[in-house]
Amino acid sequence: MTAALRLPDKQDWTVDDLKLLPPDLFYELIDGRLILPSPTTFHQLLGVEIVLALRPGCPEGYVAVPDMSLDIDQCSEPRPDVAVIADSEMMRTPVPVDKAILVVEIVSPTSHFRDMHAKTKVYAAAGLKHYWVIDPTFSHGLVLTEFQPGGNGDYEIVSNTSEIFETDEPFPVKINLLALTALRNKYLAAQEES
Repeated sequence: MTAALRLPDKQDWTVDDLKLLPPDLFYELIDGRLILPSPTTFHQLLGVEIVLALRPGCPEGYVAVPDMSLDIDQCSEPRPDVAVIADSEMMRTPVPVDKAILVVEIVSPTSHFRDMHAKTKVYAAAGLKHYWVIDPTFSHGLVLTEFQPGGNGDYEIVSNTSEIFETDEPFPVKINLLALTALRNKYLAAQEES
């Protein structure tokens, strides 16, 4: 039998408050808001596919990993779906954000605003130079949006595609969004048939 989780009645959480949580609880802290994500199986599989696409091009001393907490500040400890972090941080959690060279978030039905807006402000303020969001919720296919710091310190969208995403920044990467859309459509069709 599983006991119900009872969280303190709080509006503004801090990193220090996270010590009140059970050690095996998955959470994110974004601007003082505690988020308890519950991703779908496809969401998790998509994260694995992105890790596999990133690993071959990772620079020496870095590795792509799924579902890793990042230490940003007293009010934000996000848990991106994929991060490329320094090898020296593989045995630590949370990882200091300055040890990440890329963060990738995968949108879920309840996270669109958070991933496309709230987290862009948090990551940009933390100095993260490369932030990508993959949105699998569009009917025509998965869309990858690439953000980088702009002139005013906030992120700017530098590319957006639902086909083949290819870049050399922060290292050479090629992601076939058409193939990932076909995978999504396969699972949607299986769901409709059941």
